[in-house]
Amino acid sequence: MMDRTLKALSLTLSYPTAELQGAMPDIGDVLDSDPRIGPDTRAALQALTADLAQGDLYDLQERYVMLFDRSRTLSLNLFEHVHGESRDRGGAMVSLIETYRSGGYEPATTELPDHLPVLLEFLSTRPKGEAQDILADAAHILNALAARLSRRNSGYAAAFTALSALADAAPDAEALAQMLAMPDDDPTDLEALDSVWQETEVTFGPDPNAGCPQARDMLAAMDAPATTTPRHAAE
Repeated sequence: MMDRTLKALSLTLSYPTAELQGAMPDIGDVLDSDPRIGPDTRAALQALTADLAQGDLYDLQERYVMLFDRSRTLSLNLFEHVHGESRDRGGAMVSLIETYRSGGYEPATTELPDHLPVLLEFLSTRPKGEAQDILADAAHILNALAARLSRRNSGYAAAFTALSALADAAPDAEALAQMLAMPDDDPTDLEALDSVWQETEVTFGPDPNAGCPQARDMLAAMDAPATTTPRHAAE
């Protein structure tokens, strides 16, 4: 059975389109009916989905790009927060693609496999315990993104607070502290952003030693038996 909340959060965190705008009232209803999410977070999600449903589409797209595509510290590509653009990420990406395929899932998107909305769509099809374990592996990333978005007064923070509630696990305190110690990107400083993004090309060749412990833990949980090309301008 599909976890409709994970699917709804996947759509909420996807690049805004006219089709998604039309679906936002229904998405809001799904999120508001899940008792796993606290009442304050559900109220914040209602405000977010209402904004996404009623806002000017161009403005919504521009805001999304500024937040998630032009701010590396807010990237929705999870492995970006684990080991950046190094070769290690390529090896982890290959493992993730294989995990998707072994679960009968082929993402219908041009986004990278570690793009959070893609992962959430996959998890929405998996058994509850498996999905929860994987979210728990990424709890430090989810909590860090929630904190960073809250500092920017972004309504998207509610989506990450909800995901933390669904993970129902305390984040790795050291990993979380390391992430929050990094200064936030300024998406309007184009020179600084160009410098930050000029790193090693991602390679997708197999690398048995790839990945840091958090990445390997996440993939290990995804491989256990069951019991998003970034946009650089608003479209």
